[in-house]
Amino acid sequence: MVKLVLVLGDQLTEDLSALREAAEGDVIVMAEVRDEASYVKHHPKKVALIFAAMRKFAKRLEEGGRTVAYTRYDDKENSGSIVGELLRRADEYGASEVLATEPGEWRLISALEDAPLDIHQFPDDRFVASHREFEEWADGRKALRMEYFYREMRRKTGLLMDGDDPEGGKWNYDHDNRKAAPDDVDFNGPMEFTPDEITEEVLALVEKEFPDNFGDLRPFRYATDQEGARRQLTYWLKGGLPKFGDYQDAMLADERFLWHSIISMYINIGLLDALEVCKRVEEAYRNGDVPLNSAEGYIRQIIGWREYMRGIYFLNGPDYTSHNTLRHDRDLPWFYWGGETKMRCISKAVEQTKEEAYAHHIQRLMVTGNFALIAGIDPHQVHEWYLSVYADAFEWVEAPNTIGMSQFADGGIIASKPYVSSGAYIDRMSDYCKGCAYKVKEKTGEDACPFNLLYWYFLDRHRQRFENNPRMGNMYRTWDRMDEDRRKTVLSDANAWLKRMEDGETV
Repeated sequence: MVKLVLVLGDQLTEDLSALREAAEGDVIVMAEVRDEASYVKHHPKKVALIFAAMRKFAKRLEEGGRTVAYTRYDDKENSGSIVGELLRRADEYGASEVLATEPGEWRLISALEDAPLDIHQFPDDRFVASHREFEEWADGRKALRMEYFYREMRRKTGLLMDGDDPEGGKWNYDHDNRKAAPDDVDFNGPMEFTPDEITEEVLALVEKEFPDNFGDLRPFRYATDQEGARRQLTYWLKGGLPKFGDYQDAMLADERFLWHSIISMYINIGLLDALEVCKRVEEAYRNGDVPLNSAEGYIRQIIGWREYMRGIYFLNGPDYTSHNTLRHDRDLPWFYWGGETKMRCISKAVEQTKEEAYAHHIQRLMVTGNFALIAGIDPHQVHEWYLSVYADAFEWVEAPNTIGMSQFADGGIIASKPYVSSGAYIDRMSDYCKGCAYKVKEKTGEDACPFNLLYWYFLDRHRQRFENNPRMGNMYRTWDRMDEDRRKTVLSDANAWLKRMEDGETV
């Protein structure tokens, strides 16, 4: 009897476990459905990227002789959900058995488990570490620190290894990767791809069906097939990777991409294989084309942070996104959705997010994430914002980055201390503070940088939790050395600023 083979919008590779299990004559089911496109209000560029890539992948499968039952978003018979489409296709083809690769979100895993069909969910083996491997690594450890997991992944893959030792004698070259951006940026960012007929058709659909979603759909310049994604990878390896390491944490208002690869979205939907990307990066280092700190820094992001985040997400179960250890409850401010703010760093990061569906990791962690944390914003709202606005955001990787690393809402499962900073860090790593309405050197008063006020407000509010943290002792000693009247002024100014924000004033 014919089986159905489910392929989701972030599983667009022929090397997919469900496809490998399929027999000749089985029917591949792909569907653009309302439930997946609207469970949060995704950035229009993200929706367009996935729909266009899905249509091209389906065409490729058909050209390879596979039978594909494809449902477009505006098909009249579209049931609106993945399970609904499986049921419809099962009835159409007389099938009762479905082969699927495990989805990357608990929400969809549960939906498949509850479906009235015989659905086999095979492991998603596009990752280096299986769920069991991560669980075995985590078992019995007091702290689940990425660095030690990363070393295991280096050993397993052999990437940047010299026998049993790390290449160059050190596992981690992060200390070399924190330079502020230079005056001249000699890389022009990602390749720009002109939309073809399929992509234009999708763009018109997204304009019609998602008119109120936050973000600019056009111009749309991203690749939507494997060939384009590989071209972007090759282009970046030559022009961006050599300086990526040095400047990966830098931020410039008028240089949105710097030396970053802009391929995470392609990896996360299956157009690029993560391990193959790492091998290409290693090859560039072995050939003498890039320095070790660049190669190691990038490989750590993939087989370190990316794999670790997935492990944390699945280890902690479907309730992970509801964690709120610090009991933060303020609503996400309007300026995260493009409203006016006098904070130039926030304004520029959100503007870039709106126009590109992209911001790099430090913009996310130390600008928008840092502000949300020190201002006491509800972490679930922050999580849903990140999931909505970035083209590479899928819950398995976005949620632990937000709930754990950025907002410390998981109580320290991921981070040994909260990622908080005053305006000084942003000033050191960017040019955002130049021309800002606030003055980064001012610590109190109307002109004081809000990050300065809220940084101390956060530390004072959560003193009982953090004052004995060995990595935060110096912060509290600095606070305690301040004159008592000055501390009162800082807290008073912080509370007044937050009230103005809550009252809807432009802050």
